[in-house]
Amino acid sequence: MPNAPIEAKVKSATTATFLVSLLIAVLNSVVADDSLLGPLPSWLQPVIIAVAPAAITFLSGWSAQHTPRVSPES
Repeated sequence: MPNAPIEAKVKSATTATFLVSLLIAVLNSVVADDSLLGPLPSWLQPVIIAVAPAAITFLSGWSAQHTPRVSPES
């Protein structure tokens, strides 16, 4: 299955998670204390905050077993 195509639901979940994570990263840098990622360069912090959840969502969605489709009997 390593060459199986990526389903549209996995792509859309990854995109949505990335956009929400990006919004959270922007809000975090504007209104909150970002001491958790303090040792990292300031330009890298929002990138990590945005990419990590998207990568986790993609990997979990891609590796999940899907319900087999039942073809209609004629």
